Amino acid sequence: MLGATGTIGRATVRALVRHGHAVVCFGRAGATASPGVTVREGDVTDPVSIARDGFMGQHFDAVVSCLASRSGVPRDAWAIDHQAHLQVLRAAQTAGVPQMVLLSAICVQKPLLAFQEAKLAFEAALVESGLTWSIVRPTAFFKSLSGQVDRVRRGKPFLVFGDGTLTACKPISDDDLAEFLVGCLTDPARQNRVLPIGGPGEAQTPREQGEQLFALLGREPRFKHVPVLLLDTIIGVLSVLGRVVPPLADKAQLARIGRYYATESMLVWDASAQRYDAAATPSTGQDTLVDFFARRLRGEAADDRGEHAVFK
Repeated sequence: MLGATGTIGRATVRALVRHGHAVVCFGRAGATASPGVTVREGDVTDPVSIARDGFMGQHFDAVVSCLASRSGVPRDAWAIDHQAHLQVLRAAQTAGVPQMVLLSAICVQKPLLAFQEAKLAFEAALVESGLTWSIVRPTAFFKSLSGQVDRVRRGKPFLVFGDGTLTACKPISDDDLAEFLVGCLTDPARQNRVLPIGGPGEAQTPREQGEQLFALLGREPRFKHVPVLLLDTIIGVLSVLGRVVPPLADKAQLARIGRYYATESMLVWDASAQRYDAAATPSTGQDTLVDFFARRLRGEAADDRGEHAVFK
């Protein structure tokens, strides 16, 4: 198991154990050992460490990866989303591992950013590897959509880009996604396939998500509309300054990522029709975003966005 320290990774470890699998988590410190789980610390970017500290000459039935670059900037994306995965894949082939389940992202179907290209490059390598594979491309995570819960509770308006209907998604919870990932190990219908997946219910726009949050608080909806042009301006300025001050180039890339998510839906892309198709986006699970909002408001669910926090 790779990426076991992230929120999706931790949920996937729990699901693996729940389904009776013996789990070995490999990577940086932070994974928690529990019955049925062994933690091995090592460096996923070092092929020697992967073999010596990870596989250790043992037999494994499968590799499951929820590993992803933390920032999405080009050097991190190619180092983790592509190269680290490629090194794990080679080690798995050498060790005779027959199967790999990869958590990818639905946004790679319309790639405009470095991390998307890096993910696609590894997806292609996995497909050609000879292993039984499953590539899971989820839509938006609950944690990615919960950044405004606290600001709205404090009386601030809900921020939307444009009119709040530029994009839509089928939000999926950590636990529902984890169950889907684990099911790929045993369900032949999920093997040797690219699998877009969303949570239950209809696709939702940011405006609809805001309306749900205000309804839970018993308040009239209040929105602040942010023009996409503002992001374009920020990207332009940071790109120019980044030629002189290298750290600003990374900030420009992060702004490009933000613009992508502000203007592109996390749904299946119909290339022939040049549109996103909510009806073609499969659903799974039972957890809903509005229920998650309610748990957050009651203090029963944590805001675990870490360095990805945007709204305050």
